[in-house]
Amino acid sequence: MLSAMNDLIRVEPIALLPTQAGCAVFLGDGSKVIVFYIDPGVGASINASLSGQLPPRPLTHDLFLLTLQAFGGRVSRAVIIRMEEEVYYARLILEAENEIMERKIVEIDARPSDCLALVVRCGAPFYVVKELWDRLDDMTQTLEEMRDQKPSTPLSDDDLGIF
Repeated sequence: MLSAMNDLIRVEPIALLPTQAGCAVFLGDGSKVIVFYIDPGVGASINASLSGQLPPRPLTHDLFLLTLQAFGGRVSRAVIIRMEEEVYYARLILEAENEIMERKIVEIDARPSDCLALVVRCGAPFYVVKELWDRLDDMTQTLEEMRDQKPSTPLSDDDLGIF
């Protein structure tokens, strides 16, 4: 299981910006910003959810949440736990309680992008392990520079945004 809650830094999505290879996700705690890169499709899904857009049919992340809810479960939180060779690793913490079992907590391996797509849909908190957070560079300046640049990808400005 993960560390105590005081060993975690709560973060929020600050911006999703298009890049040559996909999408840059900026997460911040109010004083520092970090970045990781994701597939543009997941970025568009996250942005659509944050902007309140409802798809005519459930997207994959919506389907996962609907299935989880049907079995008496919910997303409790998500945590970025480590970074290896510029790749972030996360854990998704689920809770379930229904008529056939007592309360159960399950922790599963997940991509940070999928975790973010899920937590923005259900309002669950998103964290970074404090020890990792403290080692990561503040990317506030990079965010400002990217905001000032014109997107050079096929994504439209409506696909991704700043929150």
